[in-house]
Amino acid sequence: MRSFSPLTALRALWQMRVRGRPFVLSHALSARCNLRCSFCDYWRHPGREMSAQEVFAMLDEAQRFGIAVYNAWTVEPLLREDLQQVLHHAKDLGMTTSMITNGLLLKKRARELSDLDMLSVSVDGIKSYPGLRGVALEGILEGIRAAQQAGHEVLMNCVISAANFRELEDLVRLAESMGCWISFEPINLLSAGEGGQREGECSSLAIKDGDYPAYERTIERLIELKRSGSPIINSETYLGMVGRREPNFRCHVADIILHVAADGSIEGCRMHREQLGSVSQGIERVWEQSRQRRREMMEECQGCLFFGYVENSLLYDFMPEVMRHYEWM
Repeated sequence: MRSFSPLTALRALWQMRVRGRPFVLSHALSARCNLRCSFCDYWRHPGREMSAQEVFAMLDEAQRFGIAVYNAWTVEPLLREDLQQVLHHAKDLGMTTSMITNGLLLKKRARELSDLDMLSVSVDGIKSYPGLRGVALEGILEGIRAAQQAGHEVLMNCVISAANFRELEDLVRLAESMGCWISFEPINLLSAGEGGQREGECSSLAIKDGDYPAYERTIERLIELKRSGSPIINSETYLGMVGRREPNFRCHVADIILHVAADGSIEGCRMHREQLGSVSQGIERVWEQSRQRRREMMEECQGCLFFGYVENSLLYDFMPEVMRHYEWM
């Protein structure tokens, strides 16, 4: 696994804690999606995407600002025809590159991703997958195999819901059989700005009160599997929070990650999609001018259990377990 070295972790802490700057640029490279998942709001509001030249300029400034990780995600980055050029530009700047994809186009484009360091593919179930994503799972697995043949290690990411929580151990076994890593995070039905509508549409995906004992046993089983060597990258600390449904950590996401929407807007986070400015105004300028507002958002937040937010916040606070096993941004 292309894990982060202790030196990289120290560099991240220097950038975040000493310089007070973000270490990760999380960029919604595409505003479009080729799926229509009911639990996702992003595809419902397609809009303007930055041109390749605008993205290159943003990456140049981000690198000068000390950002060392470029993460291309939502809505579906593989829909960008210039994805290869974007990743190459980031890599040329010395950035670690990562991408999150639904995998539908991965078989077709896997060999274009030579400048990608970390590849995450959403695999939210086995029997439940077609109902959740609207397509057959086998096509996604074929894409994963194509990526592996092209030299990539693959992280399967599963969003836990009522539809799939009984399949989590089977997903771990699938990941093991395919030589993949796997991560888990619980569904959050109130994020992305239209919580009431989404909660109504997706109420069937929320864990019901009567299912909590079985759900908790399932998460306990994941912890056991991790301890026995299964390729689960979540920390035990994080999985414990997921099982208890308690975000028992101090959030630092607004100090760690620079969130940029497809149109170049700089936002607070996935929970607070408040626009703080635009990359056209300058990353450093927006970052400094929004410092107080970002701090207020973190203090006002009721908490979430997004995997990257929790684990990176725990790293920021020098959680020993996370620091020892810091493997995937």
